[in-house]
Amino acid sequence: MNDPDAKGEVLGIWRSDIGTLGQLLILRGFEAEAELRKERDRALLSANPFNCVGTASALSMDSYAGFPFLPPVRPRQCGGFYEFRTYTLKPGGLPATLAGWQAAIAPAHDYTAHLIINMYALDGPPRITHIWGFVGVDERMKLRADHYAAKLWPPKGGPEQIAQASSTIAIAEPGLPLG
Repeated sequence: MNDPDAKGEVLGIWRSDIGTLGQLLILRGFEAEAELRKERDRALLSANPFNCVGTASALSMDSYAGFPFLPPVRPRQCGGFYEFRTYTLKPGGLPATLAGWQAAIAPAHDYTAHLIINMYALDGPPRITHIWGFVGVDERMKLRADHYAAKLWPPKGGPEQIAQASSTIAIAEPGLPLG
C-alpha cells in the first residue's frame, strides 16, 4: 500500500480474533470508483500484491459503496474492539435494507453511534458489510440487548432480507485513523 502507484487512503487495519482466524482486514477509502478499480487492477496484476507472497495463503478484495445517507468514515478511536458483520441479501433485498437502516439510525443513536460504516457490495453476491467499534464485547452485548429490548434494533424490514450472515471480531492495529 506504500507503493508510489497505490491508490486509496488506509483507514484501518485489524487482525481477526473471533470468527475466521488469521485474517488481516484492511479498510481503504477511494475518492472515486475509477480510482478503486485502478487499485484493484494494480493488486491483481502484481506478482507480489501487498508484499504478501510467502506470508499469506489467500487474498480477497471486496468493493463497496457506503450507504448514501451515512457520513463517510472519519478518524476516531473506538476502544480497539471491532465487529465486522456481513449479510448476504436475498435478491432484491437491498432497497428494503437501505430503507430500514435509514429509518433506524437516529432512533437507535446510542447504539448506532458505534457504527463506523455500513456499505453495500459493488461486486459479487448482493450483500452489506458494517463495521462497529466498541471498547469490548461487554459494551457491544449490552447496547445490542438494550436496543433489541426497546425494539429500536434491528432495522425494520432488514432481517427479512438476509440469506446468510457472518461476524468477525477483530482487534485494531495501532497508529491508524481507526484504532
